[in-house]
Amino acid sequence: KEMELMHLKSQVNPHFFFNTLNNLYGLVEQDTDKARQLILRLSDMMRYSIYEGQKDRVTLAEEITYLENYMDLHRMRYHKAIDTRLDTDVEDRSVKIMPLLFIIMVENAFKHGVEKLRAEAFVHIRLKATRKTIDFEIENNFDEEEMEDKEGIGLKNLKRRLELVYPNRYDLEISSVKT
Repeated sequence: KEMELMHLKSQVNPHFFFNTLNNLYGLVEQDTDKARQLILRLSDMMRYSIYEGQKDRVTLAEEITYLENYMDLHRMRYHKAIDTRLDTDVEDRSVKIMPLLFIIMVENAFKHGVEKLRAEAFVHIRLKATRKTIDFEIENNFDEEEMEDKEGIGLKNLKRRLELVYPNRYDLEISSVKT
């Protein structure tokens, strides 16, 4: 189980980092200052993924900071307005959780929503936590024609990690609603 969990953790972020590096390549000549800021933010995120992501547990505060950095980086890299929100109501930020717990869902919201939409893209996140429970909810808009019916590797990875770390102690609900 530990070997499988280590393998699953190692798959979490490479795709995002490659995409960001490709975006940086083009940005270096266009806007050097913005490219430098993105590189620093990406460096912080990579450091967290590599070092903290390999731990068994991290604090909820660390995970929230990681999500904030991720969202900031995305706001910086797109050339369009994005309505992003991360609302937290956390009783104790020192509560320990599995690292990189929420990032797959956040990445999917950006990948399938923000990246595909030309205008009015949004990602709204609500995180409420007590010492015993964590409720994480993410909502985004997307182009229905761009959506695939199959479940991606990221969600399969998340489900398996939850099964290994929190057996019979979690609920994961994913829904899509036409508006």
